[in-house]
Amino acid sequence: MSWYNWIVLSFSLLCLVRALDASAGDADPIYKACVEQCEKTGCVGTKCFQHCKFSSDGKPIDGPWYLQEPLYMQWKQWDCRSDCRYHCMVAREEERQKLGDKPVKYHGKWAFRRAYGIQEPVSVALSALNLAIQFHGWVSFFILIYYKLPLRPNKKTYYEYTGLWHIYGILSMNSWFWSAVFHSRDVELTEKLDYSSAVALLGFTLILAILRAFNVRDEAARVMVAAPLIAFITTHIMYLNFYNLDYGLNMKVCGAMGVAQLLIWAVWAGVTRHPSQWKLWVVVVGGGLAMLLELYDFPPYRGFVDAHALWHASTIPLTYLWWSFVRDDAEFRTSSLLKKTK
Repeated sequence: MSWYNWIVLSFSLLCLVRALDASAGDADPIYKACVEQCEKTGCVGTKCFQHCKFSSDGKPIDGPWYLQEPLYMQWKQWDCRSDCRYHCMVAREEERQKLGDKPVKYHGKWAFRRAYGIQEPVSVALSALNLAIQFHGWVSFFILIYYKLPLRPNKKTYYEYTGLWHIYGILSMNSWFWSAVFHSRDVELTEKLDYSSAVALLGFTLILAILRAFNVRDEAARVMVAAPLIAFITTHIMYLNFYNLDYGLNMKVCGAMGVAQLLIWAVWAGVTRHPSQWKLWVVVVGGGLAMLLELYDFPPYRGFVDAHALWHASTIPLTYLWWSFVRDDAEFRTSSLLKKTK
């Protein structure tokens, strides 16, 4: 349990550090003056924004900002304040770099550079790639189960965990989709959808880890295991969405669920004689190391690649190997059950 406590404590410390560092950049008087001036004049240096020009009654001169841009760019919803904050942040960070000062965070985030209106382009691209790998894994599992392995006389699969892995695949793709959306444009709605989908996925994978590691096949027993965890996950998601979007609490909950399932899989990998045991070990160890990237927070390289983006990158090969293990597990269990029926 020492590793569990250590990692959960690390997540807690990470949340504390982020909270303390959240206002380091936006408390800078030069940055604040830049934003205030931009909101009045609509310009940062030589760059001006049409949607920052207001009439005497406080309304934009040329109508709402979303009518002043091409249709294909309207989705990003950058308003006057967010544009002013972004360009003042970029200008201030360039000044700090020339002075030899270290990068700081603004409003709780590092100074990322946009690309085509996308807030964190590298994280978006890696989230989309993770989504593609999850889709490939789920489809290959579907084809294996229903078209390559034998079925029961009632056309159902021999593999007892088929339905659970289907749910896992859908929740995973949903989570990576909202991750891509959130990193494209960080607003309250996309943040809630990203957090909620991640919590739902982590909660379900914890249930799945318990059911598979302890070989729970009886439906009543599965309900007894899943019901309290589903109740907790649902309550936490409702708390985040309707009461308080608490980043620190969410990190602790996600960290605890992530470590718990890694421990379950690690213990099972140590005692099982599964033919693909090594794949399980690689995913468990790799997943544990990947979690450390969430702890080691550093400024984005050239404004694009930070520790979180590297975490997204590390999950791509692990996801591919994980679905390979799932397919092997389906073949192994089907073969074992067929031998018993003969």
